Amino acid sequence: MIRIGIVGTSSISERLADAVGAVDGVELGRVASRDPERARAFADRIGAPGVADGLHALLSADDVDAVYLASPNAVHAEQIRAALDAGIPVLVEKPAVLTAGDWNALVQRARDRGVVLLEAMRTAYDPGIRAVADVLPRLGRIRRVSFRYEKRSARYDHVLAGEQTNIFDPALGGSALRDLGVYPLHALVLLFGEPRGIDGSRVGIASGTDGLGSATAEYDGFIADVAWSKITDTALPSEMQGEDASVTIDAIDAPRRLELIPRGGVPEVIEVRAAENPMIGEVERFRDAVLGADITRDQDRTAQTLRLVDRLLERPLR
Repeated sequence: MIRIGIVGTSSISERLADAVGAVDGVELGRVASRDPERARAFADRIGAPGVADGLHALLSADDVDAVYLASPNAVHAEQIRAALDAGIPVLVEKPAVLTAGDWNALVQRARDRGVVLLEAMRTAYDPGIRAVADVLPRLGRIRRVSFRYEKRSARYDHVLAGEQTNIFDPALGGSALRDLGVYPLHALVLLFGEPRGIDGSRVGIASGTDGLGSATAEYDGFIADVAWSKITDTALPSEMQGEDASVTIDAIDAPRRLELIPRGGVPEVIEVRAAENPMIGEVERFRDAVLGADITRDQDRTAQTLRLVDRLLERPLR
């Protein structure tokens, strides 16, 4: 049984805890937080057996075999290093770190120490993305791909009120691109590989980071456009267009309904059966990695996605 300690007491950690409860071979360990009372309240809520006074206490606990990091983006790299040096496998919430260079260095550190390091990118392990991959041959030659993730955050109201909040704080790595844009970018890399080029624009908000943006990626024979937002909502699906058919995708982070539209044919709806919690797949993959599964390709996809993010962050905010 792999006992997973949790760093961070946000809603994403609660969903991860729920996923752990649905996966064989893993169970909850301690919860770590700089605020002991908050850690205890969170541990009681998710059914964790204990708490730890900060990361280093968690890493030295004899009842913790691995850790899940859901702390602010800007501290991921430091916490990953500490866990790897302690010989503790790491599942780190996306974006794993702030730059591709940071990730490459940490992956090498993990390999040198023989310790697992995996990004918690749920899309990569979701049955919906497998359904999207399965339908690709039916589209014919791909000519256009449009992936989007646009969902207004309730915390944007704090920005509008003149307040700062973690997910929109550039000092903590907060960014709509890093938080939501990575989902369509990772899906693009998973399905088609790393594009030969990418360019885009980001719209700035009062907190000093991007609230939304879009990008165009270049592939041989087709183009892909990606959109993300944490300050607006959309009713538009994602889509892939081929010369023989097109397919719409209800949600690129966790596809559940695809509509295949053959050229001159009858549309076909493909429903994806999946567990309610979309984080189960990443927990299963992490368990398998700790048990010896090769995650080289997983780590490479994270690096490729972060390289795209790096390029888009080079452009100034509009």
